[in-house]
Amino acid sequence: MLTQQQSQKQTLKILPQQIQLLNLYFLNTLELEQRIKNELEENPFLETIEKKDEDEDTKTSKDEMQDYQDWEEVMYDDMPNYKSDYQNYFDSEVAPNTAIVNVKTFKEEAHQQLQMLDLCDEDRIYAEYVIDILNNEGFMDHPLDEVADDMSFHFQRVVEESAVRRALTIVQTLEPIGIGSCTIQDCLLLQLKYMDNRRPEVKCAVNLLRHHYNDLMHRQFEKIHHALKIDDEELKAVLSLISGLKFHPVNEISAFDPKNTIIPDFIITNYGGNIQVNLYSSRSGSVFVNQSLHDELANQISNKDKTANQYIKSKLSSAQWFVNSVKQREDTMLRIMKCIAEIQKDYFIEGDIRLLKPMVLRNVAELSGMDISTISRITSNKYAETHFGIIYLKDLFSEGIADKKGEVISNKVIQSVIEDAISTEDKKRPYTDQQLVGILSSNGYNIARRTIAKYREQMQIPIAQIRAVWA
Repeated sequence: MLTQQQSQKQTLKILPQQIQLLNLYFLNTLELEQRIKNELEENPFLETIEKKDEDEDTKTSKDEMQDYQDWEEVMYDDMPNYKSDYQNYFDSEVAPNTAIVNVKTFKEEAHQQLQMLDLCDEDRIYAEYVIDILNNEGFMDHPLDEVADDMSFHFQRVVEESAVRRALTIVQTLEPIGIGSCTIQDCLLLQLKYMDNRRPEVKCAVNLLRHHYNDLMHRQFEKIHHALKIDDEELKAVLSLISGLKFHPVNEISAFDPKNTIIPDFIITNYGGNIQVNLYSSRSGSVFVNQSLHDELANQISNKDKTANQYIKSKLSSAQWFVNSVKQREDTMLRIMKCIAEIQKDYFIEGDIRLLKPMVLRNVAELSGMDISTISRITSNKYAETHFGIIYLKDLFSEGIADKKGEVISNKVIQSVIEDAISTEDKKRPYTDQQLVGILSSNGYNIARRTIAKYREQMQIPIAQIRAVWA
């Protein structure tokens, strides 16, 4: 029996150009330059001009630059402290022999190793993407479902979480051992995987980390003794083995200083308590449509040649869209960054993390009147240069927690206090989580021990027992 039923439902459809615009939002300064370069190669109607300094008083020719032995004499006579902060951001003509170009990052080495593996094209490009989004310590600190969403926007096709997990597994086979780990626990287990599991302490360490990690984190040693059926000496040998492993895939003491290798997307300056936000590099004024070339070709091609006319029309439309999108991207970036600066004004004035206010994407979305997904992509993979250093925009976002006075403060403040306390502790007698509770309480923060443990794990700091053996 055939029946008809009328229903009404809401669906959300995203146009291809909207997806491309969101992808453009996600790009940082260097990635945008590469995207512009690619568009210039593919579209004959796009043109660009080299960025020039509009201030003639500060413009210095290359020949004049060679006459100076000290860069400060050229540009910053009255600001000597700016030398070390800025000189590495300029092109290779300023410092052609800088040693940093001869040093490979762990990501570059991972990419080279990846090329030697026999992989299908899909697994290879997904694994390359995963390598690029690892943090400076080699950890995968992004939820895989969010990575799948970002990859779907980036590649303009649906990427399942299972595909991301498969790519991450491939990355975890590369060196240094532990790269691509999501947690310290994963990092330790990956290192033990390459050891001789016939050794009793290795086998016991794997069992401990895999099945009793939470007990270890909470120092439930009696429970561990009973579960593993080992005595004090055997447990001490296991902990000694674990303490000899790397707690981070990539050494914290890296040959790369972020100040020297990261090109910021924003410059935030403090002028007498007024925060000013500027783009580090604006490209909207230097990329334009070559209308004269279009008019010339349109006059030469007959109206009967539909294929040629369609090609010209398509390329012109694409060029106009790209120029407008670059302009819209920069306007959106400035609008969102100014809202963030307004919320975190005290922090940007003083540079003190204790002044950082709780802030989530929704707060910026409400203030700017923009969608949360737009805020997320604008703040992802972006950095800002301030008078107290270069900051990662995602680090400005944090949940709130109430102190003893009832005031809501950022959990980044709590993490900072924990990190400071641990950095000054007696390495042979490190603070337990319960002792850290007392330290924070004396500073006015009433935090539970479980919360301390959660924040400590988020900062990739092991428990006191392991830190003592590690010392």
